[in-house]
Amino acid sequence: MRNNDENQHTTENLGAWITERIQEFCRTSPENSLKNRGNDRAWDEPLVGFSRGGDSLFELMQKDIGSPYLLPIEIFRKSFPDTDAKADDLTVISWILPHIPETIADNAKETSLPSERWARAKHFGSKFDKILSRYVVDLLKHAGYMAVAPQYTPFCTIGMSQKYGFASVWSERHAAYVSGLGTFGLCDGLITPKGKAMRCGSVIARVKILPTPRPYTNPHAYCLHFTHDTCRKCITRCPAGAISEKGHDKKVCNEYLMGITSPYVKSQFGIDDYGCGLCQTGVPCDSRNPVRNERAKGN
Repeated sequence: MRNNDENQHTTENLGAWITERIQEFCRTSPENSLKNRGNDRAWDEPLVGFSRGGDSLFELMQKDIGSPYLLPIEIFRKSFPDTDAKADDLTVISWILPHIPETIADNAKETSLPSERWARAKHFGSKFDKILSRYVVDLLKHAGYMAVAPQYTPFCTIGMSQKYGFASVWSERHAAYVSGLGTFGLCDGLITPKGKAMRCGSVIARVKILPTPRPYTNPHAYCLHFTHDTCRKCITRCPAGAISEKGHDKKVCNEYLMGITSPYVKSQFGIDDYGCGLCQTGVPCDSRNPVRNERAKGN
């Protein structure tokens, strides 16, 4: 049963209500913290976007990635086996959690291993994203809508794509791309209006919300390498040599994360996790869309 406040929400303003609640939660939750001496925030003001569960881009991505990637409706039906929902009955609610400027600046100074702020954001910030996902699911359930956070379902595992190697049942970055929040860079990171130094999250709900307009048609529209044939700074920033003009080698990247940065983060900072983020910091796209910036200069 929905309360009076929730009954006032329509398709037009429901998106604004959810966006405001997500932003408020990020501003006020004590869990949005690096858990350091200064108790600095892990994440800055989030971006929120929406897409239809039946958006054709999801099907195109599934064809491209192949197994194990699942469509929003497939995840929803696995989560709610008795549902009669159709793909277009669903909305994917996606958000971007940008790193705070201090974390970006600290990590930009590093050349081979993550800064302490970055390692803390990776560990404690990931925990906050899970808390935020539960908050959004509970918020929607309280309002009378069925919802699930794909990343935290028991079946959201890592498999192997014949074309791309390591691949997940659900991609937060791709959900954000479909939801109008950014495009992909040379290193596979998602470049958003607030840059590439960020984390993505999402929830799939049986609710109809107006989709966020996508201000791009090219999946690499915000990357200077693809649009201007310049930059490629992420290649030189990668300490593992996992990035080249051909793209991102996930296997080499993962070996460096598990073999080098994980032991370092544990021994230096007492955090049982891994992290790097050098390709996300100290680059033109770390905190903005650099293509828009270049166009502004040209004008």
